[in-house]
Order: sequence, then C-alpha cells, then structure tokens
Amino acid sequence: MLLPGVLFLLLFCYIPMLGIVISFQTYYPTKGFLHSDWVGLANFRYIFDLPDFRRVLWNTLFIATMKIVLNLIVPITTALLLNEVRSRLFKRSVQTLVYLPYFLSWVILAGILMDVLSLDGIVNRMLEGIGLKAVYFLGDNAWFPWTLIFSDTWKQFGFDTIIYMAALTGINPTLYEAAVIDGASRWKQTMHITLPGMAPIIVLMVTLSLGNVLNAGFDQVFNLYSAPVLESGDIIDTMIYRIGLQDYQFSVSAALGLFKSLISFILISVSYGLAYRFANYRIF
Repeated sequence: MLLPGVLFLLLFCYIPMLGIVISFQTYYPTKGFLHSDWVGLANFRYIFDLPDFRRVLWNTLFIATMKIVLNLIVPITTALLLNEVRSRLFKRSVQTLVYLPYFLSWVILAGILMDVLSLDGIVNRMLEGIGLKAVYFLGDNAWFPWTLIFSDTWKQFGFDTIIYMAALTGINPTLYEAAVIDGASRWKQTMHITLPGMAPIIVLMVTLSLGNVLNAGFDQVFNLYSAPVLESGDIIDTMIYRIGLQDYQFSVSAALGLFKSLISFILISVSYGLAYRFANYRIF
C-alpha cells in the first residue's frame, strides 16, 4: 500500500533534486548537466546584487509571516469559541461553512475576489453606502499585501480549526468537572485546561509553519497580482517564475530556489530543536 506513495515521492521529489547542480552552472538545455560550464557561486552573487532582491525578500517575509500568525490566531480562537457552543447542529453548520473555501483552488477564488473586491464590486459598494471611499484592494500597494494575507486566512482557517477541534476532543473531561467543583470560570478553564491541552498540537503547527516563512503562496499571488502592485506583491516564487520561465535564465532561477529551500530547511530545523528544548515535544 505504501509503494505508490513512495514511488511518487521518489519520482517527483527526490530524483528532480539532481537538477540542483544547474545552480552552479551556466546551464544550456542543449548541453545538459554534464557539459554546461561550471560557474560556482556566480549565480548566487548575481541574485544578491539584483536591485529588486531585497524588496522581494521583504515582501515574502512580511506576507508569509503575517499569514503564519493569523493562521494560528484565527483557527485557535474559532476552535475555542465553537467549543463553547452547546448546539451540535449549529457547531457542525459553522464548521462546514468555514471549511468550504479550503476546497476551492486559487484560480477559482481569484476570480471571485476580483469581482467582489473590484472598484464596482459589492465590498466597495457597501463602503460607499456608509459614506467611505472606494478602495482598490487589488491595485493599491498599500492594500494588496493585506488583501493577500486576509484572503489566505479566510481560505485556510477552516481546515486548521478542525485540527484544533480534534485536539480539544483529546482533553480529559474530568479536568473540567474538577475545575467546576473548584469554582473556576469558563475563562479560567480555557486558560488552565483547554490551552495547555492544545499545546502539543499548537507547537506542532508552529514548528511546521516556520518552514514556510519564505513561502508566501505562489498560486494566490500569481493569480491576483498585476503590474501596479509588483512593488508590494512580488515574492520569491513569482521572481523565480519570471527569471526561469519568462527570461529563460534557468541557472539563476534554480539558484534562487535553492537559496529559498536552504533557508526554509534551517528554519524548520531550528524550530524543531526549540520545540524539543522548551516544550519537551518531539515530532518524530
């Protein structure tokens, strides 16, 4: 049963890693890996000297970090609120509604957001209806990063909420009964029973999410950004796309992708070590 999954990983994840070698070459498809000229770290120096590199790196860090923060706060808060609901029908209905966007691709959601957030869309009509000015969410550099962040949170938090709801079911109910006998309020029960009971899952989610600090979401950005918002919306993944597939600089784009992967590997390794040291939590 494991064989198809193992073959899939080998074929599409591990064997292609041999192509990393082109990061250190001036790669020509006609010459292949073996006969392209070796240039060492020249491609990396070229990337770091690009005038847009620092801006793109900052955009990636800001957007990805804010996504990680909100994708922790919002689902945890939602799970805690749903845990207080006594109506099972209402609870399941809310879970289903917030979970639905997770199943939609960014191609579909981008089309929806372009209609809803356009200057004559329903959101701006509502803003104008209460006396506010229309906002160009997808064309203003001040608004575009936040549009990416909040729309990603809206799409993702339903799935994460289910994970935290599952963690809540593992908490021993006798702890709550003992707390009630001792006179603890619902807030005290949440702070001293619920959150500590969820701590292992929260640590796991934080640890895994830190590996995505340089992954701001190519699918979302590629489908929503445009020339007017390149200043605030251009990220490492879209830069790799432009350099590699539009400008045909395969070696440079591979070097940039390798740089991103190495930083992500270091961050997730450090976060795993911190989780084990300070929370005594082992993932593996």
